[in-house]
Formats: sequence, structure tokens, C-alpha cells
Amino acid sequence: MESQKENVLGTEPVGKLLLKLALPAVVSQLVNMLYNIVDRIYIGHIPENGVAALTGLGLCFPILMLISAFASLYGMGGAPQAAIAMGQGDNKRAERILGNCFSALIITSIVLTIVFLLFGKPLLMMFGASNGTIEYAWSYLAIYVCGTIFVQLALGLNMFITTQGFASKAMVTVLIGAGLNTILDPIFIYGFHLGVQGAAYATVISQAVSAFWVLRFLTGNKTTLKIKVSNMRISWKIVFPIVALGLSPFIMQSTESILNICFNTSLQKYGGDLAVGTMTILSSVGQLLILPLQGITQGAQPIISFNYGAGKSDRVKQAIKIQLIICISFTTLVWALIELFPTVFIRIFNSKEELLTLATWALRVYAGGMFMMGAQIACQQSFVALGQAKTSLLLACLRKLVLLIPLIYILPQFMDNKVLAVFLAEPVSDILAATITSLTFAISIKKLLDKRIMND
Repeated sequence: MESQKENVLGTEPVGKLLLKLALPAVVSQLVNMLYNIVDRIYIGHIPENGVAALTGLGLCFPILMLISAFASLYGMGGAPQAAIAMGQGDNKRAERILGNCFSALIITSIVLTIVFLLFGKPLLMMFGASNGTIEYAWSYLAIYVCGTIFVQLALGLNMFITTQGFASKAMVTVLIGAGLNTILDPIFIYGFHLGVQGAAYATVISQAVSAFWVLRFLTGNKTTLKIKVSNMRISWKIVFPIVALGLSPFIMQSTESILNICFNTSLQKYGGDLAVGTMTILSSVGQLLILPLQGITQGAQPIISFNYGAGKSDRVKQAIKIQLIICISFTTLVWALIELFPTVFIRIFNSKEELLTLATWALRVYAGGMFMMGAQIACQQSFVALGQAKTSLLLACLRKLVLLIPLIYILPQFMDNKVLAVFLAEPVSDILAATITSLTFAISIKKLLDKRIMND
């Protein structure tokens, strides 16, 4: 089986292989998106208090993203390292990387659960909660964080299934959890009359089932790399490179938390709860774009990493080119649909007239630079797949920390419509960051591949 997987990643036609790996990953990301979006859809349509409940759930988003970010820190930092090791024929090292990531995910889960149970409510108030929304936010969060360990294991370890070429198995992980969540949500929210607490219970149960599925597969007979007790002892020589490479996707997701806080606090100041509720919808629509892109790049990552480790530069170039074309085409299509039919996307979450009026023009502004995100994510994730930790980290910081967050506070100082100015920060930073990232990648890729050939 091991030899067969190596032959597939190193010899099968790149286009066919990328589609084979990327399509299940894209489906996985789209279905995974249901975890949070289905919650928001059901909660946003609760009679009488749907808008307040939806706003409260949106306030939890920074913490939910931070929990997922730690899963990416070890999963997306460890999976490419394991693939490169496999490409070099060192499966023992690849299994040590998997074992160390498993232990790190467990330890991190325990710490995060304790921290958010102790300080979650004050943090929500800092994030822009009001007296009218804090009740809904804390009711959801207090339950959700108790399932942190399931989120960490399901998301973090599933990447090790994908990186071995078992894309369909990784897709099943997500299908099981998200499908169950979709079924349980209306039962707990409406059937048991638990409201936002019901949504949280449904999500935790679903994530637990996903986590157990991943663990069963990675300890079974069908996987190439297995979780073994002998590899669980933390080795800093293994963990440090994992964390260094995983910092880029970690920062991409964790800064999404910081970014959401900046948006919410600014919008609360200039537009109140209605503007914050609008941001909840806008960020949800944004996930429709970002998560499929992550699926595409996850499908390409094993091909790029394996062949880079094996010194097959032509296959690396081909995989990157196909990935870039698919990502740019997808973002351009989604951008056009959002600009032409914004109300269709908004009504998915809530149909109150006051919210529709604000969110319609806000979504068009917010999504103005989305067509550039395909190039941004494809190039940045290619750096991750090639093991370029420092470069990917700098580019991850560029869009959000260097450009977007300052613009959220700077633009309102020069515009009369403060709410418009806050939303306008998104497309300006998207276009600038994508341009810089694309140019950096175009300059760097040949040097990276030439250096690899020389090392061999």
C-alpha cells in the first residue's frame, strides 16, 4: 500500500491526481462549513429574537476561529512535513510527526477549554457584545468550548489522512459530522426548545463523532501512517519545525479572530447591534469563498510537498499552475454572483427588512476584492506546501495585520459614512495583499526549485 501511494503521488498525471484529491477536500470544506453556517441559518430564523440571537452567535466567531486555528497550527504544519518525509522515503519520521501532533492537539485542547470557560464571558463583552446579545453569545459559547478537544482532533488529524492521498476518507470525516449536525440542529433548537444552546449541543455531538472516526482510521489497517503510543512523546526537534510551518495557516485563522473583533467593535460604535449582525452574515458569506479554496489547496498540498521532497520540479510546477487556475476561476465566479445577487445570500440567514437594507449594499462593498483572493491563497498555501515557513508567515501577516486591521480604523477618519468606511477596508486590503503575494511567489518559485535540485 505504501509503495502504491508513493507511485500515485509521484507518477499519476498531475491534473487528474489534483482533481481526485481536491474534489473530496472541497466537498469536505463545504460540508464542514455547515457546522457554523447551519447554526446561523436556524438561529437567524428563530421567531421574534432571531436577529439578536444571530448577532450573539456572531460574537462567538473569534473564539471559534481561534480553536480551529490551533488545529491548523499542528495539522497544516505537520501534514506537509509528513508528506515531504514520505517523499524522501522516511515513513518512520512521518509517523513521529503524526504522533507528536496528536499529543500537541490534546494538550492544547485542555488549555483552551480551561481558559475560555474562565474568561469567555468577559472576552465576549470586549468583542462588542451588548446587554441585548451577551445572553445568547455566552449560552452558545459555554457549551461549545467543552467540545474543544473534538474540534482539535477532527480538524487537525484529518489533514494527515488527506496528505497520504486518502482524500475520500478525509471527506467522510466531515460528511459524518456536518450531516449529523444538520439533522440535530432543528431537533435541539426547535424540537427541544433549547434555542442557541441547542445549536451548541448539536455541534459538539457532531464534532465528537467526527473525531472518533478520524482516530479509528489513523489507528486502523488501511492507513499508511498510524498513531502509535511510541511516537506520542513530545520531541522539540519535531514540534518546532511543525509549529514554524504551521504558523502561517494559524495566523491566517487566528488573525481572522482579531479581525472579527476589530470589525465588531468598530461597527458597534458606528452602527450598533444591527451593523454587528450584518457583519455576522458577511463573514458567513465569506466562508463560502474561503473554505472551498482551502479544499483546493489541501488537495494540491500532498502533490506539491511529495514531489518537492522527491526532487520532481516539473510536477511541482504543474500542480501549482493548475491549482492557481482553479482558485482564480472560482473566486471570480463567486465574486460575480455576490455582486449581482447579494440579497439571495443574505436571505439565507435572515429576511428582516431592516437587516436586508443594510446588508445588501454592505455585502457588495465587502466582497469588492474577492476576485483577487484566489491568487492570494493559492500562492500563500504553495509556500506552505514547499516548507517555506518564514515566507508564508510574512504573507499571512500582510493582508490582515499590516493592511486590513489598520484600515478598519483609518478609513472612518476620512469618510462621513463610518459604517461604509469600515466595510470598505476589506476590498482595499484584499487587492493590495493579493498583488504583493503573487509578485513575491513569481519571483521566488524558480529559486526554490533550483535550490532543491542542487541539494539533491
